[in-house]
Amino acid sequence: MRPDLVPVTRALLSVSDKTGLVDLATALAAMDIELVSTGGTAKALRDAGLAVRDVSELTNFPEMMDGRVKTLHPGVHGGLLALRDNDEHLAAMEAHGIAGIDLLVVNLYPFEATVAGGADYATCVENIDIGGPAMIRAAAKNHDFVNVVVDTADYAPLLAELEAGKGATTRGFRQKLAANAYARTAAYDAAVSGWMARAIGEEAPRRKAVAGTLAQTLRYGENPHQGAAFYTTGEARPGVATARQIQGKELSYNNINDTDAAFEAVAEFDAALGPACAIIKHANPCGVATGESLKAAYQAAFDCDRTSAFGGIIALNQTLDAETAAEIVRIFSEVVIAPDISDEAAAILAAKKNVRVLTTGGLPAPEAKGQVWKQVAGGYLVQDRDAGRVAMEDLKVVTRRKPSGEELSDMLFAWRVAKHVKSNAIVYARDGATVGIGAGQMSRVDSARIAARKGQDMAETLGLATSPTEGAVVASDAFFPFADGLMAAVAAGATAVIQPGGSMRDDEVIAAADEAGLAMVFTGMRHFRH
Repeated sequence: MRPDLVPVTRALLSVSDKTGLVDLATALAAMDIELVSTGGTAKALRDAGLAVRDVSELTNFPEMMDGRVKTLHPGVHGGLLALRDNDEHLAAMEAHGIAGIDLLVVNLYPFEATVAGGADYATCVENIDIGGPAMIRAAAKNHDFVNVVVDTADYAPLLAELEAGKGATTRGFRQKLAANAYARTAAYDAAVSGWMARAIGEEAPRRKAVAGTLAQTLRYGENPHQGAAFYTTGEARPGVATARQIQGKELSYNNINDTDAAFEAVAEFDAALGPACAIIKHANPCGVATGESLKAAYQAAFDCDRTSAFGGIIALNQTLDAETAAEIVRIFSEVVIAPDISDEAAAILAAKKNVRVLTTGGLPAPEAKGQVWKQVAGGYLVQDRDAGRVAMEDLKVVTRRKPSGEELSDMLFAWRVAKHVKSNAIVYARDGATVGIGAGQMSRVDSARIAARKGQDMAETLGLATSPTEGAVVASDAFFPFADGLMAAVAAGATAVIQPGGSMRDDEVIAAADEAGLAMVFTGMRHFRH
């Protein structure tokens, strides 16, 4: 039976990130733990006045090849891997002058940061750590006797453990450190392999790995009986994963999912071209609008479906101002997310303490490449993020009547919104605002009817004489397989249609549009969202 408490007498420290290094080493030295180190880490410790042995004293071999070779030696790995209760191991250590290492503190070359910084291929390769992962894996394997620390966040827990154990650590503590260490090397290898596959143009490599860092343990998942956690990948894309929360309760699983959907939707509208607002409920837009001001955009988005907007997620593409904040607090919202917020707006929202307020510092680029993962039984589906966009010149008019300039503008607006609505998606819009949204139906006809009914509800709520779908344009995320879906839009009063085209019955649908006097354009691109 191996011992629970194991004393720490010698520590090897070799870190790229020197945050907290001197404080940690000072505390270890105060416990009479011998310090061994390499290169720049050793220099930092000596500069702080600490006594430290060079790793070359353990290996009897100098560091070489610009530091590429320094710890890959039996003098190091023997000290990490030796079983302290194995007589043969102990005899080998004595015969070869190998000193035991009880604590390894390593953080790896900053490969991920180097890639994120846009470095060239050679520089990225040079930042692939070899010795560090090898030592980490060795120490983690021998966690019965060795502690391995790979995160600066574990410095304080380590010192607390050593203090409580009077210079020793418990097996349970070492096991947790080892598990975290293996996760770190796995994430590092995933980052390297993923980068290299991209660099050489391998779109579907034979093996693919993804890794994340725990950002938050969640109270539960979609439902209270489901456990959940939130992990970040390190991607710099502005959004819920990189946002700063300035007030409100912790985000829930559903909050995070819906907030991501909301911010991605509003990012379709360039802040430099004007204000925009998206209100999301259960990952679907219930209202999206542009406006002369942020307040006007919010009000138009809210008016699309005031009932569904209650308890929703509000996403804005510009700095949240006081005037807009005063409107937002008139109802309850779960989350408000924007690139930034004025001090006056923050003070207004502070009165609603339960509202979570996030700022991101920017908008995600809708056209930026990336990948989306979805788990299925026994595997993962991986696809490119839907970065597809169409411009005015991409539209093909297929009806006798050509759309007006106003209709074309609203068509492109509705098309961008439809991209973020669950399929089958139908979106009615006019004057840069949605006036009816049908989402997630098994039949496109049903989506068209639901969207039209939403328009009627909006008319009743606002006291309008007619439904705002009268004279609106309509966007369909995929082609109309039959003319019946189109006829539902005609019944709602739509005057122009934007859709991908590509159905076997396109001719029938075009003929029906001509007979109804509609203008219709094809995009040649669909936006299924499941």
